[in-house]
Parts: sequence; C-alpha cells; structure tokens
Amino acid sequence: MMNRRTWIAGITATILLAASLAACKQEQQGEETGQALPVMVVSSQPIEFEETYSASIRGLQDVDIIPQVSGRIIRLCVKEGEQVKTGQVLAVIDQAPYQAALRIAIANVSAAQAKVETARIELNGKQSLFDEKVISDYELSVARNQLVVAQAELEQAKAQEANARNELSYTEIKSPSNGVIGTLPYRIGALVGPTIEQPFTVVSDNSEMYAYFSISENKLRQFEARYGSIDRIICEMPPISLQLNNGSVYGKQGKIETISGTVNPTTGAVQIKALFPNINRHLLSGTIGNVILQVLNTDAILIPMTATVELQDKIIAYRLKNGKAEAAYLTVDRLNDGNHFVVKQGLSIGDTIIAEGVGQVKEGMNVTPKTVAP
Repeated sequence: MMNRRTWIAGITATILLAASLAACKQEQQGEETGQALPVMVVSSQPIEFEETYSASIRGLQDVDIIPQVSGRIIRLCVKEGEQVKTGQVLAVIDQAPYQAALRIAIANVSAAQAKVETARIELNGKQSLFDEKVISDYELSVARNQLVVAQAELEQAKAQEANARNELSYTEIKSPSNGVIGTLPYRIGALVGPTIEQPFTVVSDNSEMYAYFSISENKLRQFEARYGSIDRIICEMPPISLQLNNGSVYGKQGKIETISGTVNPTTGAVQIKALFPNINRHLLSGTIGNVILQVLNTDAILIPMTATVELQDKIIAYRLKNGKAEAAYLTVDRLNDGNHFVVKQGLSIGDTIIAEGVGQVKEGMNVTPKTVAP
C-alpha cells in the first residue's frame, strides 16, 4: 500500500515538473521571438507647414505731436481714438502773448518802412546838392549808407513779423497726417512746449498696418535658396496670416513688403516688415501677435504621433537595432493635421521604428517587426 502511494506521488511530481519546464521553455521562446509590433522605415518627403514668429504691430506711421511754442492749453478739439485729417486742429494754446508779439512786429515794420522813406528823401536831397557841387562826395555816401541801413532794418522787421505770425499759427496744434488720435495726457490749463518729455499725443495712420518680425539668417538663406533671391522672396512668397494676441486669426492676409539688408549682430536675426489691410480699424498700433508663414520643407522626416510616446515632457520613439527596441529622444514640430510630427532631431532616414503600440515598449525589449506603410 505504501509503495503504491509513493509511486502515485512520484508520477504527480513528474507531471508537474514537466508542465513547469514546458511553461518556462514557452516563455523563453516568447522572449527570444519578441512581441510582434508594426514598424516603419523613416523616409523624407516634401511637406508644407506653418511656422509662427512673434510680431509687433504698428501703423503706417505713428507721429509724435510736439507743440512748437510754449503756453497753456485753452481748448482741446479732439478726443482719444478720434479719426482726424491732415491740418485738423487738435488743441489751442493761449494766443494772447503771441497776438501781442505780432502787433509789435507789425508796428516795427511800419516804423522801418517810414525810416526807409525818410532815408530815401534825404538821399535824393543830397544827390541834388552834390550835383550842384554844394556837398562833398563823402556826405552823399553817408546818405546812401543810411538808406541801405534803413532797408536792412525793414527786412529784419519783416522777418520778425513773419516769425511772429508763424508762432501765432503754432498756437493751434494741428495734425500732420490722417490718422487716429492716441492718448491725451495733457488737459486744459496744462503747460506745454517744445521741450515736454511726453508728446502731446500720437497720431497713428492705421489705414494699413505693419507687422514687424524677425527670422534667423539660416532661415532667410533657406528662403533665398527656394526663391532665388531676396527680391523674389518679397514678390513670390505666398500671403501670410496674422494671429492676434487673443489667439484668433485676423480675417485678412498680408504680404511681405521689405526684408532688412542687415543682420542684428546680437541676435543673428533679420527683420521683416509685412503689410496688412486694416478693415474697420480692427488692428491697433502698438499691439503684438504672431505672423504665420507657409513654409516648404523638401526633405522633412514625417512620423505619425502613434509612433511616439511622451514621458516627462520628452517625445520618444523606439528604433529597432538587432531586433531590440532602442529609445530615440526627438525634437519635433507638430504638423498642422494634428496627426504627425516633423522630426528635427533624433532620427535619421532609413531608421526602422515601431509604428504603433509604443506605450508598451521598453528599452532593450525584443520586437518582431511587422512592416506597415509609412
């Protein structure tokens, strides 16, 4: 009886051991074979995508208004944000002292004219006496010089009158161009003049707006290689878009107008100026935004987002080397379709990467490739 039980126990142990060994062998074979995952071969292709650059938005011209004469403001004729035309009066400075100065200048002209007439009469009289040999040539010359001096004093008086009239006209602060009034920091009674630190106001011509932005010299050379010259970049580059500070895209597209001929020695960047129409004064001078350029990359490495995983703010793909997964840390741009990355660094053309199921892959893991189309 004892021998039979021992025999049964031995058989049972043998079966269990065989099952365990079979399971281990199967697991080992699975590890050696590796998990079957779709893979793709990295290649390049031409793509067109968007690049954004920070931009400052300015009117066609922003003119600082500085009074040309000193005095206290007695009347404001415009409001902030009001549209004005060339020559329109914006404010009036106290005119009383300038009106008095003009009256004095006019009186001085009258006096100088009388002095000229007197000197001319005296010269005529001296000329008659000289012709009759009553006076000497010296006395005649003195009379002539007195007339010349009187005429010079008249011209000086006329110049002072003209200056007084100009200064009186400058008491009316006028807009030098069409545009929109900016802030008005000075109120009635404020003392203003040519030396004020803050302008009386700014008149912005914003019928059209400039967006100023900068690109690297390398990027400019890429554009130059594509279009042939800087002049052709300006003429042939597609219209560009403008993203406003709130994230919305402005409804009208613009066009590059100028490209600076110098590179900033500090930043290595080149400034570009783009012109946008300003319908209904939607764009405001002094604001910021982003210009959006359509850029062609003829040798872009494009991979699906499913071929990557994000860990601690790092984008990772897994390339296959000798049947094992090797992590590749990528620098990428997001393509506009929301499904692909443009790889800037981390992968090379010809690399084989895992296309799907990347989330379950670990470094050094055996993988059986299952090829899919890129």
